[in-house]
Amino acid sequence: MVLSNEIKSFLDYIRIERGYSLKTIEAYSRDLEFFSGHCLNRGVNNVSQIDVDTLATFAAYLCNEQKYKSSSAARSLAAARSFLKFLVNEGVLKHNPAAAVATPKQWRRLPNVLSQDEADRLTRSPGRDAAATVDGASHAAERKRGGIFRELQVRDRAILELLYATGMRVSELCTLDLDGLNLNSGFARVTGKGSKTRLVPVGSSAQNAVRKYVLLVRPKHAHAELNSGGKLFLSRTGKPMCREDVWALVKKHGRSAGINGKYSPHTLRHSFATHLLEGGANLRAVQEMLGHADIATTELYTHVDAKRLLNIHKQFHPRG
Repeated sequence: MVLSNEIKSFLDYIRIERGYSLKTIEAYSRDLEFFSGHCLNRGVNNVSQIDVDTLATFAAYLCNEQKYKSSSAARSLAAARSFLKFLVNEGVLKHNPAAAVATPKQWRRLPNVLSQDEADRLTRSPGRDAAATVDGASHAAERKRGGIFRELQVRDRAILELLYATGMRVSELCTLDLDGLNLNSGFARVTGKGSKTRLVPVGSSAQNAVRKYVLLVRPKHAHAELNSGGKLFLSRTGKPMCREDVWALVKKHGRSAGINGKYSPHTLRHSFATHLLEGGANLRAVQEMLGHADIATTELYTHVDAKRLLNIHKQFHPRG
């Protein structure tokens, strides 16, 4: 692969010196491999040949030929920018040709959110049909499976309640330690992006659901405690829940609750923020609870609330 040695050095740099996560490094690697292929197709065989035209045609290629969304094109171009900046800092290049290339215009999409009724139906979905399933068991093995089913429903209810009550990311939920939740004070200690820790309030409904899980279910699944790492939410084998596990249970209970359209664990985060602002919460407080470094990111949810107000105006105003 063209530029392979320089790209490897850059990936080593962001892994060792910058401490980037594995997923971030993998994303950089994919984008730079694509950029390297573009350079090769243009006859650019070493970094000294990369110029403004190379970057400009790369951006145009992403948007026009590959039909990348502006956000995806901007991400790939940002990877190339960071790579070239690294080469300048290392003295391999005298200047960064990417400095003169504009970033593709990004349009911010409004997030999908659940209505308050949908959020209520989703969080209450686990366990609604558990009794009927267990009552229908006629053999000991089936009753045992029914018991496991009930336990998993208790766990799923706690997960859904906590996601909606705190607005935490699914990755934050999966890494939440058992001792990171203080149900007596009603706070969760959440570790977010950049290993930054924040305290997030936990409402009474989520407190009750999690307390039931911790007291009645988690001890039965913690038989592999050495493998759990002290994480709050465990699979039935005693291992920490992963993102894919949570995604699957949200989809399953969403279908059971009759929720249509696109939704994911992150939809509960969007819904948390939107419903707080609809209720009159302060934007700065919501920013702090979400763990956003820039309030501009949180302001996106004010547009969601503005859309709701516009619909109300159209529905009820005589000149709407």
